[in-house]
Amino acid sequence: MKMLNSWRSFWVRFLFAAQMAWQGVAINPLRAGLTILGVAIGVASVVSLMGIGEGARIAVVRQFESLGSNVIVIKAHDEKAEFEPEEAEELLERVSGLKYASPVVRTNAVLRWRRTRGQVEVLGVSSDFPELRDHKLASGRFFTKWHVEQRSPVAVVGYNIGRGLLGGRSPVGHTVTINGQTYRIVGVLERKGSGQAEGIDDKVVVPYTTALKIAGKKTVDELWVKAESPKAAELAIAQLGRIYRRKLGLDVTAPKAGGGGQQVPGEEGKENPEGTSLPIPQPPEKEGQSKGEKPGLELGKDIITITNLNTLVEEADKANRIMTLLLGGIAAVSLLVGGLGIMNIMLVAVTERTGEIGVRRALGAKKFDLLLQFLMEAFYLSGIGAALGTLLGMWGVNVFNNYGFSAVVSMDAVKVAVFVALGCGLLFGVYPAWTAASVPPVEALRR
Repeated sequence: MKMLNSWRSFWVRFLFAAQMAWQGVAINPLRAGLTILGVAIGVASVVSLMGIGEGARIAVVRQFESLGSNVIVIKAHDEKAEFEPEEAEELLERVSGLKYASPVVRTNAVLRWRRTRGQVEVLGVSSDFPELRDHKLASGRFFTKWHVEQRSPVAVVGYNIGRGLLGGRSPVGHTVTINGQTYRIVGVLERKGSGQAEGIDDKVVVPYTTALKIAGKKTVDELWVKAESPKAAELAIAQLGRIYRRKLGLDVTAPKAGGGGQQVPGEEGKENPEGTSLPIPQPPEKEGQSKGEKPGLELGKDIITITNLNTLVEEADKANRIMTLLLGGIAAVSLLVGGLGIMNIMLVAVTERTGEIGVRRALGAKKFDLLLQFLMEAFYLSGIGAALGTLLGMWGVNVFNNYGFSAVVSMDAVKVAVFVALGCGLLFGVYPAWTAASVPPVEALRR
């Protein structure tokens, strides 16, 4: 019974302190409003800036993910190191854990459609391209292995090109002219969106054998392979490194070489899942060769790079998370300023209301009652500011989106901003509240 009475007494004192605190806030609405506005600006800054950072992170990660999961890109940076197209199929047999492979040819061409013409990028790939890069078709079908073997003049167009040809109707079955040769459109890829999957929406995809003919080449400078799982991709990176070291005549267990890229480990070495650069040594100069002439491949140049796209996704995600936290940290400074504003206003209020404090102490109010009252005032100011700031921040995110930014309302950012705002309010309200509770009753009445 005694405990029940003590709880009732506490709640009565708490509710009375809350009522007195509200009256204290309302007695000077202009001062309270400016203090609340300071907190609101801080919260709104955190919510909106972290929303921009989170939106950018999501957009970048989606862009990399649209390139395909567990994909490894092998790229030659020198013509003398380029690949035979057949190497893609050979890698499926030589490297364990690979599912799909494709040589890649990139070239520009002039596309004619009825009376219109324009420059487009042509992408030459194998029939495994949809599975390898996780692409789906909006209409029609993809070309087959037979089309690749026969160098058939068939094409699959990106979403934007397909939509533009017939004003939204499917162009499947129609023909276009690429560099003077007629191609039949057999499919249209699903839309990937702006900036996604290397701009595939605006490309024309043809068999790589046909693309080699357009480009006037016999070799390719890119190979794409897809592993069965992230772990298989990591293991494949090491195997591919050994294969291309042997191909380039490098020591498989080469301890270290220049070139600025990461080294492929040997059989005893540690695997490097992040990617690999293969530098090649400078061969000795032949007799009669001038010093300015460059025989073979340049010393220190990254001749072949092997990149795991999974790693790029992880690195991009990590970098953007750091950027989001930095933006939030910068915005949090304004929250700190808002907290200092609460402390300043509360100290002024204590000085102005010394007489009121003395009367309450004379009528039996305890130090705890006064401490609770002024803490509640600080809580009201920070709480209202946090709520208003959250709404302003959400509105700000929508405004940014209207101007082309990829911003999102991050609930984590909202929680952090509100928690920090309330924490700052209470923290910076402790000293003024303690000052008010510590005023001697006689001295307070004398004032």
